[in-house]
Amino acid sequence: MSDRTEITLRPAIGSDAVAIARMMRASLNAFDWMPVLHTPAEDLFFIRDILLPNQQVSVAVAGENIVGFIAVSGEWVEQLYLDPAWTRQGIGARLLTQATAGMPVIKLHCFQANTGARRFYERHGFRAEGFGDGSTNEEGLPDILYALRR
Repeated sequence: MSDRTEITLRPAIGSDAVAIARMMRASLNAFDWMPVLHTPAEDLFFIRDILLPNQQVSVAVAGENIVGFIAVSGEWVEQLYLDPAWTRQGIGARLLTQATAGMPVIKLHCFQANTGARRFYERHGFRAEGFGDGSTNEEGLPDILYALRR
């Protein structure tokens, strides 16, 4: 990681699936509270066969490496992940701003245990609209429904 490395944002393409899946897994593995529910092959299937064909996905690229991605569907931010080595550099903010430009309402779920993500979303104007007990997500973890209404 270097502060001088140029970060570019672009739409994801099919050939990005492997890199996105690996980066997503690295991000998830950085949380000791996150259960591991899927194999690397299942992560790849999710990215390649579900996410990329059905959502608007953008990636952040540093050199030749994908260091972050966001997936949006309707008024929902479905996924936003950064490589743990590339956090706190404004990349998430750039992805969020670009992917949601012009959206009057933006919603997302965030795990209650993810204090860094909670601070990030609240700094960007999101407000908690509901708290879940984990019964509606596969991880079984308490979550928060956040919304930004412009």
